[in-house]
Amino acid sequence: MRREDIKELVKGPISTVPTPFNNSFKIDYGRMRDLTEWWVENGLVKGKAVIKVAAAMGEGPMLREDEWPRLLRTAVQAADQKAAIMCGIHYKDTLRAIEDAKLAQDLGAIGVQISPPVFNFPDQDAIVRHFGDISDAIDGIGILVYVTRGLPGGPIYPETFRRMVDFEHLVAVKWGNPAGTKYEDLFDLSNVINIIDNNGTPILNHQLGGKGYINHTSQMNPAHDLKIWELMESGLYDDAQAVYDSVEKDPAFRQFNTKVAQRTCGEAYMVKGMMAVMGQPAGPPRPPSLAMNAEELTELHQIMEAWGWPVAPNSDIVKLAAS
Repeated sequence: MRREDIKELVKGPISTVPTPFNNSFKIDYGRMRDLTEWWVENGLVKGKAVIKVAAAMGEGPMLREDEWPRLLRTAVQAADQKAAIMCGIHYKDTLRAIEDAKLAQDLGAIGVQISPPVFNFPDQDAIVRHFGDISDAIDGIGILVYVTRGLPGGPIYPETFRRMVDFEHLVAVKWGNPAGTKYEDLFDLSNVINIIDNNGTPILNHQLGGKGYINHTSQMNPAHDLKIWELMESGLYDDAQAVYDSVEKDPAFRQFNTKVAQRTCGEAYMVKGMMAVMGQPAGPPRPPSLAMNAEELTELHQIMEAWGWPVAPNSDIVKLAAS
């Protein structure tokens, strides 16, 4: 696909989907097929959203080299060309990132989210070389650059993107502004690359010309985020902000998240807990992270029920936690 064609697909809620495991922490590929079909049936389709497989919140860094390709292939086949499927590539050197991007393309992904090679301790020149070499080596698949600003070697600055903006296969950036820069500093490039919010400010992103946002909710209740996106696309920003804040800024949810994070660790616990509450379980996270226990799932159920979401019966969720 051409760059402009891929850009048309990388928009809306970017859904970082969980990797389903069984109780032995092995990938349940059948469950991944079923979940992908459910996400598609509930509206995470081309032109409206992106399904992102094996990213950090989906425990991508915890997957073996023989696991993530099969997981990606499962999602692509289950989506049956109805959804835009992307795949995460994490912190790898340029050569391995190229190999993975080519494999992801062969397996049917429309794009790859690529993090800077932080363990090479790259400066901005090395980051330009990294993404430039990857872009030159691939064909027909897009790059979503992940600004991992919380890690050494992870921040990428607006001036660096101005040096990369003409890379043929760079289609989007997962944007959170590094220290010393303003969020708005990148949006003079919004007509060339899709700027995807990773700052918790999706409405501002859209107002400035951005094309989508990272979220924690579209995986388990697609209707919620599709509504936010529809409101933004209609210019109803106050309404969109209200719907977004009803979940993301709910004090009970924030307090609960802080409390549970101290016990469970990792990134997948909340996504998998919320999936379970919605009646779409994806199994436990891989050790050393822990799954939510029955008491935590009950509290989360109360919070999500108060949002008006179509949650599963709490008794079923408690049984699931005990199994």
